[in-house]
Amino acid sequence: MRTVIFDLDGTLADTSRDLIEAANSCFRGLGLGDVLDPVADASTAFRGGRAMLTLGFSRVEGFGVDEIDRQYPRLLQSYGENIDVHTVLYPGAMDAVEALKTDGYAVGICTNKPEGLAEELLRRLGVRDAFGSMIGADTLPVRKPDPAPYVAAVERAGGVVAQSCLIGDTVTDRETARAAGVPSVLVTFGPDGDGVKALQPEALLHDYRDLVGVVKELIA
Repeated sequence: MRTVIFDLDGTLADTSRDLIEAANSCFRGLGLGDVLDPVADASTAFRGGRAMLTLGFSRVEGFGVDEIDRQYPRLLQSYGENIDVHTVLYPGAMDAVEALKTDGYAVGICTNKPEGLAEELLRRLGVRDAFGSMIGADTLPVRKPDPAPYVAAVERAGGVVAQSCLIGDTVTDRETARAAGVPSVLVTFGPDGDGVKALQPEALLHDYRDLVGVVKELIA
């Protein structure tokens, strides 16, 4: 079965403000105030909790690498408690997912967000049942860009890797697709905008209304 696998953060949903707020809650707890900016630092938010903490601590003095490990569980707790305050699905995302399913494609999600948080967010957004699989950062012993989570997402959705593609937004998604030997489509409506063109994906996606046509060109 032909299969399309989606990244979550920055691809299906704009989760950046809630992620940045979770990181800033850690910095506020240390008396540092809001170190990260929800707009300027949005692209870092899509690279994960540790990336946000690393960036924030690089802007202040007196904190070492160990503080990242101490704050990471607090970030996850804060994020889990406020996971959908500002988060929204990108315009047309679910219409495109349903159009793919109507055309006979299986669909799934492969994300580097912890599985429990990803499942909770999808449930709160009311879209979990639309996807045939959901592989998170801790579902397997490895995470993207290792190809194993992607392969698992395809197979659990009922597809085969040879007839699949990955929709994402970062270099991690590009490298995952390359490692799995499948085409990648990178969206241009995230914080990196047209900058993802430099990653040389097989296709760019500017609007979810175009997704079905793009996928049909990539999967024979």
